[in-house]
Amino acid sequence: MLKVKTVKAKVPWVGEVEFETVQSARNAAWKLYVEMRTRIVTQQLDDDQGLLREALDSLYALFGLTRGILKDAGPDVGASPKKSVGDIAITFLNEGIRPFTATWHPKLRAWEAKCPEGRSAKEHEDQWPEASQMRQELRQLNQELTKFANALARIAGVPLLSTETQAQD
Repeated sequence: MLKVKTVKAKVPWVGEVEFETVQSARNAAWKLYVEMRTRIVTQQLDDDQGLLREALDSLYALFGLTRGILKDAGPDVGASPKKSVGDIAITFLNEGIRPFTATWHPKLRAWEAKCPEGRSAKEHEDQWPEASQMRQELRQLNQELTKFANALARIAGVPLLSTETQAQD
């Protein structure tokens, strides 16, 4: 038996949505939420922390993970006549993440190819003239991805995993 639930959420790159969803869609939203909130892309990455390559790889991994979650969930996640979890997730990939990765993957890859022998990836990345610009844009994306993850929590019908994120909505 399918249980239908009306959901309202403000979703970055999509806007305000209201739709009826079934348990499989809520489950998919929960899985996507967990993937988002446990990655560096929804955590603050200070200038002296981590590698930009790792952040890019984490963002890129969301494409495969999201596809898998949606495929496993089946067609119910796309069944809403207006917006659906599937539609929101695909929009998030194509309009939220893809522009950032399409810009920064090739630029960072070109810089990484110039790394002298004996220099660590961190040392080389710290010397990259575009590192601060990429980190700034990553922080902006981080804010939108956190809002997106919080919208997924609402869709899944679960409380946010952190009270800190509530202040960012």
